[in-house]
Amino acid sequence: MDPRRIRHGFPWVYANEVVTDRRTRQIPAGSICELQDADRTPLATVAINPASKIIGRVLDTAPSAVIDAGWIAHKVRLAHNLRSKIYSDPFYRLIHAEADGLPGVIADRFGDIVVMQPNAAWADQRVDEFADAFRAIDGVNHLIINGSGRARTLEGLEDRRDVVFGEMPENPVAVPMNGATYFADIRDGQKTGLFFDQRPNHAFVQSLVDGGTVLDVFSHVGGFGLAARVANAASVICVDGSEPALKLAEKGAAETVGAGTFETLRSDAFKALENFIEAGRRFDVVVCDPPAFAPAKPALEAGLRAYERVARLASQLVSEDGFLALCSCSHAATPEKFRAACVRGIGKSGRQAQLIHTGEAGPDHPKHVMLAESGYLKSLFFRVT
Repeated sequence: MDPRRIRHGFPWVYANEVVTDRRTRQIPAGSICELQDADRTPLATVAINPASKIIGRVLDTAPSAVIDAGWIAHKVRLAHNLRSKIYSDPFYRLIHAEADGLPGVIADRFGDIVVMQPNAAWADQRVDEFADAFRAIDGVNHLIINGSGRARTLEGLEDRRDVVFGEMPENPVAVPMNGATYFADIRDGQKTGLFFDQRPNHAFVQSLVDGGTVLDVFSHVGGFGLAARVANAASVICVDGSEPALKLAEKGAAETVGAGTFETLRSDAFKALENFIEAGRRFDVVVCDPPAFAPAKPALEAGLRAYERVARLASQLVSEDGFLALCSCSHAATPEKFRAACVRGIGKSGRQAQLIHTGEAGPDHPKHVMLAESGYLKSLFFRVT
């Protein structure tokens, strides 16, 4: 391990970068320790998990930092201050892990509800201290823990779903974004119930609609389709494999003002794209926002092939002088590799395109300046000819 990297702000220490012994490997996961360089000079205060490939997560560059309720409250307060300056309504990503100085911690706010994902052992053990910090935010009355998924598995953590204070909402929660109404299923939905990261890209699609027809593939609870409805699309079709997600999309459409028609189609996305091609369908705007095809490096090549296939199929459905939006939330697919896969796919379809805009996550998903993985979302917007 190059100690300069830690001193310059890199937040992770990989297991193969440090010298460990039998005693080190027996340190309980989640323990707070002092990281030292080869000369035993203190580098930082880290949370340790000997069972993880990321053996250390930097919590504080001060080696003597005390990681207690006051420290957590300060970090949460800083995160909240940023979002409250940007958004007038309390619906946003409240904590974005390393970028907010809280490694492994995700928290989304839905009005008076905070849904937290403690994806690192140190945070999983300090939920009560986080609860005190969230309780101090004006208007927060409920804290739900939704601990599940790949990140927790890699940390050796079991799934958990708890109500720390307040109550679990009985019904989906209405979420206003870009003039549309989305519904977040906090009880049974994916992750925290809704994805806030695409908000600025939804807005960009609204600028392209101009009364045209829109196909939103991998739509989840309405994604780009509901945003297009606000922009008075002539018609919107949302395609997803989840019936519950499409029901929420329909519920959102009923609450969102729009002049055109709104349809949902439950289908495998690739099959739906192929069927639309066979039927000779064309749309003025086509959006594909798939799940992470390349969540880690071992899946990268297969993931890039999948993105290329999406681009090849979707570009065949775009009307002359129409628009195609292709998105990736894969950490392992760099912007350059994702763009290259999309361009190959468009080329293989026989279409030509101009790249007119590159989108990222909104400012409630800040990037850690030393951690490329924190800028995971890529959205490419093409004009297809």
